[in-house]
Amino acid sequence: MGYNVAIVGATGAVGQVMRQILEERDFPVERLRLLASARSVGKRLLFKGEQIPVEELKEGSFRGIDIVLSSAGSAVSRWFVPCAVKAGAVVIDNTSAFRMDPQVPLVVPEVNPEEIKKHKGIIANPNCSTIQLVVVLKPLHDAAGVKRVC
Repeated sequence: MGYNVAIVGATGAVGQVMRQILEERDFPVERLRLLASARSVGKRLLFKGEQIPVEELKEGSFRGIDIVLSSAGSAVSRWFVPCAVKAGAVVIDNTSAFRMDPQVPLVVPEVNPEEIKKHKGIIANPNCSTIQLVVVLKPLHDAAGVKRVC
């Protein structure tokens, strides 16, 4: 049994890496839906030996999807992430759209995985440079109590 997964921004650099990591880690994907702008429709991307067509991102794109990995820019996320949540998906958003929302947990799994339990359909992550920094700071904080980073 696997998950129905959608990647929003599937043809972008981050979306391509998301797809590769799902495959490398043998994440249990039952069905993968690749979503992007209209100009990418018809492209085919390889996943586990199968050529999967890119579909246009629309409000109804999330029917039957369990997990959405979203990285198509904050404006796109602000519009489409609520559609995905309404359709019953859990969204992991890689944009700045929800990072400062007090209702959305900001999670780095190596640092605060327990925060995932607080989600209401959306999980945000910090930007790439912040993730690297907090992963290094976490053991220092645990050992000595980091109060501030300048």
